[in-house]
Amino acid sequence: MACALLALSAFSHALAAPLAAALGPEAPLAEPSGGYVGRLNVAPEHGPAGTPLTVTAEGLPPEQEFDLVWRTVKGSWKVSNAEYHGRDYVPIAYRIATVKTDKAGRATATFITPEDYGFGHDIVLQQGGRLFTQTGFNLDMTVKISPESGPVGTPITVEVKGIGWRHLQNSYTLLYDNSFTGWMSTVTTGGSAIYTIPATGKPGVHVLELLHADFTFAYRNMQQSPEPDRPRFALQFRVTPGAAVLPPPVEHQTQTDVRRLPPPGELVASPRFTTVDQPVVVSGSGFEAGKRYELNWSTVTGNRVAAGGGGWEESSKVVATSTADASGRLEFRFKTPDDLGGEHGLWVATGAGRKSGTHWIAPSALPLDVARGRAGTTFKIHLKGVGWTETANIYTVNYDNSYIGYACAFNSQGDVEIFLKATGEPGWHFIDLYPAIYKGKETRPQNFKIPQLTYADDHPGEDLPRFRFAFEVTGPGLVGQ
Repeated sequence: MACALLALSAFSHALAAPLAAALGPEAPLAEPSGGYVGRLNVAPEHGPAGTPLTVTAEGLPPEQEFDLVWRTVKGSWKVSNAEYHGRDYVPIAYRIATVKTDKAGRATATFITPEDYGFGHDIVLQQGGRLFTQTGFNLDMTVKISPESGPVGTPITVEVKGIGWRHLQNSYTLLYDNSFTGWMSTVTTGGSAIYTIPATGKPGVHVLELLHADFTFAYRNMQQSPEPDRPRFALQFRVTPGAAVLPPPVEHQTQTDVRRLPPPGELVASPRFTTVDQPVVVSGSGFEAGKRYELNWSTVTGNRVAAGGGGWEESSKVVATSTADASGRLEFRFKTPDDLGGEHGLWVATGAGRKSGTHWIAPSALPLDVARGRAGTTFKIHLKGVGWTETANIYTVNYDNSYIGYACAFNSQGDVEIFLKATGEPGWHFIDLYPAIYKGKETRPQNFKIPQLTYADDHPGEDLPRFRFAFEVTGPGLVGQ
């Protein structure tokens, strides 16, 4: 199958900006009060983002102005009190153009199909809050990979447009050589996804499939389903001979930005986020000059197994002390505790109350303890600062783009050790750790507990990194190993 109908452009994290730029400002969601009037047609009736469209209207009141409107939805994740409650879509509309009918009640307009959620969209003609007539357009999905060849380990960028938002349209998964790799979400990115996977396997052709999956894994006989026309994609990547493209050292895979940080409060940490063992300076003012104060660090301990799933408690410990200077300002200096990832409260007792703030721990990874050996060699992946919330406390593991399991961080206070066996033919093999969601109050689609390939742009909770490792198998396993 061809890689794509159109070249894909980069997209922003927010849906509203590109749609408003492509179409126009938001418009009211009009209703057909008084009944429908006139007819509206669009040509062509389907196509990918970027398709030129012509809309024609007739049978309308003559010589009047109407708004031509594109209807869609705005998606968001429902997360509250560290709990995952699914996804939500709110109807929204954008004005494409203002048109004026001629003396015969006809009008014509042209525009370019915007990048948006895929499948059915209404195009309507309205005056203020009254809808006169409407037609439908189907936004087709497109997929592209780049590059299409390269040595083992080459990052393959997968770009998708037009994933839907409705049930049976909103959950697409990736398979690599018939192995399940993960799913691509587009809740807050308006139907567009972009992510990378490593090229794995021997030199030759390898197949990437994008298939729908409402119940976690790929729907294999979709042609016999009640909705058989959902697209399926199969794209080829050729692994070529040559030196392997290895991932950067894990110390270079640490996050450089956390987009969603809590407000700093009266006590301000610098930097605003760190990984375990990195230095932190917390400053504040308004203290009594010459008095010594203790900085308390808040955390949670426990797990979601004991006491009916809520077996944890909050606690605090002193991590630093400091004496206020003559102006009442002080600074606390300490190393980031070996603790759970995410938000931690900071507080200082003043005698009359508390001054408080927050600090954020980002996950980090240590180098593999063993990076090469025969098939069957045991090696360890070690993470620090993994979170405890439902959206942050597990990492899923892919071996050569095949999902092999997950690891949880809550009970071990953010410290995660994963022991794996090296498998496969001699050569380089790649291990990817993707964020996923531990649990949630959502029954359909059933996909949130598996590797989220689009973690960078569309994760429902915290901003979390992916970690990528490489292991070199040097030969077959020893007998009895």
